[in-house]
Amino acid sequence: MNTSRETLKTTVPGGGQRRRLALAGRAKPVASARGFTLTALDDWSWPGADDVVLLVAELVANAMLHTDGPLDLVLDATDARLRIEVNDPSPALPVPRQPHLPHLPGGHGLYIVRRTSDRWGSTPHPQGKTVWAEIDADRPAAP
Repeated sequence: MNTSRETLKTTVPGGGQRRRLALAGRAKPVASARGFTLTALDDWSWPGADDVVLLVAELVANAMLHTDGPLDLVLDATDARLRIEVNDPSPALPVPRQPHLPHLPGGHGLYIVRRTSDRWGSTPHPQGKTVWAEIDADRPAAP
């Protein structure tokens, strides 16, 4: 598996692929989400696996800490980008701590998501919300 941010051709099926992992009630949802993500990234030859797994872990952990827990994880891949979605039952949209205070415990998850992803946000829906992050496939290699 490729774990650096090299620009490589992915093997995502034409038209893209969407994979979903139910997390509601699952023991160790962060670990389950990491393993599910690593398998998908390997199948797709997706570059930058370390960053993607970090984003997944942060989004699922945030749902664990700030809501009644994650409902599911969705990975939506195309040749151009990977979208990570974590659905949870809370209607409260996430708000990053401003300013980011690295010397204090807590409040670092959304900072990590913002710095690691190309785009991120949240979308309310009748069952709660989706917090999402996207990574472009053609990102330059990390130093």
